[in-house]
Amino acid sequence: MIKKLLIANRGEIALRIVRACKQLGIETVGVYSTADANLMHLRFVDEAVCIGKPNANQSYLDINTLLTAAEITGADAIHPGYGFLSENAEFAEQVEQAGLTFVGPHADHIRLMGNKVSAINAMKKAGVPTVPGSVGPVTLHNAEEQARDIGFPLLIKAASGGGGRGMRIVEHFDQLVGQVQAAKQEAELWFGDDTVYMERYLKNPRHVEVQVLGDGNGNAIHLYDRDCSLQRRHQKVLEEAPAPDIPDDVREPILMACVKASEDINYRGAGTFEFLYEDGQFFFIEMNTRVQVEHPVTEMITGIDVVVEQLKIAAGYGLSYRQNEIVAHGHAIECRINAEDSATFMPCPGTVDQFFTPNGSGVRFDSHLYPGYEIPSYYDSLIGKLICYGQTRQQAIAKTLQALDELIITGIKTNMALHRDVILADEDFTREAQNIHYLEDKLLKKNAPVKEKA
Repeated sequence: MIKKLLIANRGEIALRIVRACKQLGIETVGVYSTADANLMHLRFVDEAVCIGKPNANQSYLDINTLLTAAEITGADAIHPGYGFLSENAEFAEQVEQAGLTFVGPHADHIRLMGNKVSAINAMKKAGVPTVPGSVGPVTLHNAEEQARDIGFPLLIKAASGGGGRGMRIVEHFDQLVGQVQAAKQEAELWFGDDTVYMERYLKNPRHVEVQVLGDGNGNAIHLYDRDCSLQRRHQKVLEEAPAPDIPDDVREPILMACVKASEDINYRGAGTFEFLYEDGQFFFIEMNTRVQVEHPVTEMITGIDVVVEQLKIAAGYGLSYRQNEIVAHGHAIECRINAEDSATFMPCPGTVDQFFTPNGSGVRFDSHLYPGYEIPSYYDSLIGKLICYGQTRQQAIAKTLQALDELIITGIKTNMALHRDVILADEDFTREAQNIHYLEDKLLKKNAPVKEKA
C-alpha cells in the first residue's frame, strides 16, 4: 500500500484526500503557499511543507518544488486532486520517473485525452458516439471545406481548451475564417497551442457525464452518470446524479460504451466521459482524467468512495467491485458554493465570520472553511459543496432547499441565493431536467439582482 502521500492541492479537495488517507492508514504530506498557511487540512496532515509564493505558478504549479517536497518528506506517492496539475501529463510523467506513484492515469492517457482531437479519434475507434465534426485539426486553409461537410451552425473549439476559452459559434459561412483565426489566437494565448477543430453545434443539449474506474490492466467499471447542465459561462454550478429523464434503454448502452473504451486503452484510476445529450442521443465531447468536483453525488447514489478507490488502484490493488455489484439508489444534488457576489458573479475573498453547516440524514457539506478563515484572492472561488440525497429527485430538491436555509456563512458574499431562489425554486427545473442554456437564459431574463439571505 502507499505509505506516505503528498497532496499537491489545496482547499476542500485537499481535506477530502486527507480523510480518504486516514481511512486507509496512509500518512499525509500537505503543501501550501504563503497565502495558504491557515488551510484547514494542514491541521490533520502528518507533515506540511511551504512550497512558495501565492501565485500558483510559484507554488501549486511548480513541478520541481512539488517533487522536492516529496523527496524531503519521504513521500512515495502524489495525489494531484483537481485543477492545477491534475491533468498535466508532464507532471504525471516526472512523478513516475522520480520513482513515485502518481494517483491518476498514465501520462500517455492524460496526453491522449487532453487533446480533444486525439480524444475524439480514440472514442470513434472504441465505438463511443461523437459529435459530427472536422477530420483532424482545422486550419485557415481547410476550414471552408471542413465546414461544408459539417454544416451550420457549427462550433470551433480549442483542442487543448477548457472553460469555454478558444470557443466560437459560427452561424454563417462568411463568419468562418475570421472566427477560426480568433479561436486560434485565443487558444494560443490560453493554452500555448493554437490547434482548433470544428463540430456540429447542438442547439439545446444537456451535459451528461459518466464516471468510470479502471485498474490499468484492461478492466473497468462505471459508477453511473451525472447531469451537469446547470452552467454559467461553461462553468458548472449544480450537478445531480443520476441524470434525470434518460430511458434505461438509452442509458445502459452509453454506460457500457464508456467501460469498453476504458478497457480498450487500459485506463487507470478515476475518469469521466463527458457528453452532450440531445433528442435521445449521446455525443462524446471530452474525457477528464482526474477526480471531478462533482464526484460526491456519485458517491451518494452508489455508496462507493471514489477517492479511496483512486488510492487503492494507484497502489496496485485493482478494482474493489465488479459491475454487477454496483447499484444506483435514489437521487443526489450538489450545489457549488462560491465566494462571489450573486448579482455580479465577481469573486469576493474575505474573512469568514460565522460558519454553520447543515446536517442530518443524507446531507453532506465538503468544505475547508471555519470561522476566522481568510479566503485568499489568488485561487478559485469555490469554498464548499453542499450535497443532499433523497429517495427521489423531488426529495433531494426539498432536502437541498432546507439545507441551504440552514447553511450559515457570514463575513463574505456567496452564491447561496442563486441556488436557493433562482434554480431550486424554479418550477421548470423541479419539473424536469434542463439544457445547458437554461441558467444563463434565466439570469438574462431576471430584472432584479439576487438578494442574499440575511
